[in-house]
Amino acid sequence: MKATGVVRKIDDLGRIVIPKEIRRTLRVREGEPLEIFTDRDGQIILKKYSPMGEMGTFARQYAEALAQSSGYTVCISDKDTIIAASGKGRKELQDKAISPELEQFMQQRQVLLAAKGERSYIPITTETPLYESEVIMPIVSEGDAIGSVVMLGQEPMQESDKTLVMTAAGFLGRQMED
Repeated sequence: MKATGVVRKIDDLGRIVIPKEIRRTLRVREGEPLEIFTDRDGQIILKKYSPMGEMGTFARQYAEALAQSSGYTVCISDKDTIIAASGKGRKELQDKAISPELEQFMQQRQVLLAAKGERSYIPITTETPLYESEVIMPIVSEGDAIGSVVMLGQEPMQESDKTLVMTAAGFLGRQMED
């Protein structure tokens, strides 16, 4: 745990203000849910809540099945992190923060089929190598974009690959609603 040097008092309603600099650094926005944890030492830990995080094992299994059937690298993300990756290069993607471009794209709620070099191509994370082609579809649950399904490959992708990713994202979104 890292000390920030910031001290805040709790107000009469039990509230505490998280400084703007910390919210910006951790990408916590107004209205976003936070999970509250406590430990034996009396520490209170706030963590960004990710409904997709609850599906971690299921998402990994789904990514593995999709990667095996398609032959491509498959990633499933929440709004901040790759929570499941399977296929070639999965170790370079697993648990990495998603790129600001992917985060912004998810809000558009559209499917993307792009090749490297095209204007619409989006890097998945800020530190992973670029793939030759990609298909991205946001996972929408109860009207909110909560994550994405990403398929990455070294050869051009087809409309059938786009359909696979759309189906996966739709299925995961419905699972979150149940």
